[in-house]
Amino acid sequence: MQLHTAQSLIAKDLHRFRVLNCGRRFGKTFLAIEEMLGYAIAKGDRRVCYYAPTRDDARDIAWLMLIKKCENIIKYKNESRLEIKIMTIDGGESLISLYGWESVQERGKGRGLANDFLVLDEVASYRNFWEGWNDVLSPTLIDHKGSALFISTPKGFNHFYDLFNMQDKNPDFKSYHFSTYDNPHIPKEEIEREKIGKPEDSFAQEYMADFRKTEGLVYKDFDRVRHIYDDFTKQGQIIKRIAGIDFGFTNPTCVLEIEIDYDNTYWIKSEWYRRGKTNAEIIEYVKTITLDAVYPDPAEPDRILEMSNMGLNVQEVSKDISKGIDSVRQLFKTNKIRIHQSCANLISELETYRYPEKRANSNEQENPVKENDHSLDALRYALFNTAPIVVEDEDSLSLYSWSFK
Repeated sequence: MQLHTAQSLIAKDLHRFRVLNCGRRFGKTFLAIEEMLGYAIAKGDRRVCYYAPTRDDARDIAWLMLIKKCENIIKYKNESRLEIKIMTIDGGESLISLYGWESVQERGKGRGLANDFLVLDEVASYRNFWEGWNDVLSPTLIDHKGSALFISTPKGFNHFYDLFNMQDKNPDFKSYHFSTYDNPHIPKEEIEREKIGKPEDSFAQEYMADFRKTEGLVYKDFDRVRHIYDDFTKQGQIIKRIAGIDFGFTNPTCVLEIEIDYDNTYWIKSEWYRRGKTNAEIIEYVKTITLDAVYPDPAEPDRILEMSNMGLNVQEVSKDISKGIDSVRQLFKTNKIRIHQSCANLISELETYRYPEKRANSNEQENPVKENDHSLDALRYALFNTAPIVVEDEDSLSLYSWSFK
C-alpha cells in the first residue's frame, strides 16, 4: 500500500521536527514505519528509535508491522529487546529500536545515545513530556543533526497542544492537522456511524483531531487566556511571598514560587521541577528564593523537620484533598490565580488532571486519578492553606474572607 495524499505531504516535508495532529485511523503508524525504514536503509550505522506510551504499546502498535515491512532485509532481530538491524543500500547496517515512554520518564533511558531519527507516537498521552524531551531525547539528536516526527490524536489542551504550536516560535518545526476523513482507505459511512454514537466533543477530538477540553477535568475553569500571564503583565503590590512544595525523588519534586498581592490574587511566578533531588538540594534551592512561608507535602514529616531546622518558615498543611481542590477551583472561578507562561508543567497538569471514569452501578470517586499532579499538589498545599475561609451570611450566601496563617 502506498502513502495516501496527506501522508505523502508530510513525508516530503524537510523540516527537522514535524508534528502530526491526526484523527484515529488516519494511518499515522503506517507513515511512521515507512519513514523509519527510509531513514534506516539510506545509510549504514544509523540509529532510529520509535516511542509509544508504554513498551507493550510499542510492541502492539508497531513491532509486527515493522517486522513484516523489513522481513527481506533483516540481519538481526531481538524480540525481547524490540530491536532489529537491517541491511542498508550502501552495504552497511542500521539499528531500529522500539521503546516505551515510561523508560524515558522513569529512568531517563536513552540519555547519552546518538540518534538519527525519532518517532514519538501518541505524544498526548506522555507524562512529563517536556522534561523527557528536553533533558533526555532532544540532546540525542545533536551529534548527527537528527530529526523527529511527533504524532498523536489530541487529548485536551496539554503539552501536545503546545508542541503543535511550536511552529509559531521555532522555524525548525512544522505542524500538520488531518482528520480521519483524510484517509481515503476508511469508508466514510464508518466514520459517520462513529459520529452518531459518540458525544460531540469526543468525536471532534478523536476523529477530527480538534483540541477540546478533556472530559472529567478537575480544574475545568482554568483558561489560558484568563489565567496565564507574561513578563509584561502588570501586577499589584505584593504583600506576601510563599512556596508550595511537593516532594519526590524518582517522581519529580516541584516547588512553586507564589506572590500574593493586595487584591488577594495569587501570582505563580516560577516552578522548579526536578527528579533525583535530595532534601538538602531542595532546601538549598528554596533558600535562594525570598519567601515569607513554605507549605510542604504533609506526608513527609522528616523532610519538613529538616526544613524547619534549616531556618525555613514551614507552615502546617491540610491533608484534605477534596476541600483543597474546591478552594483552588474557587480561586480560578474568581480569577484570583495568575500563572506565568514559563510554568509548563503546571499548565500541562491543569489541562490533564482528571477524575476516574465513572463505572456503571458505582458511586463517583471524590479524588482524582493519581497522576499528572506534582505541580498541582504543590499548588494546593500553598493556596488552600492561605486562601479563602468560607463563611455563611444571614441569607446563606457563601462569602469569602482572606487570611494568612
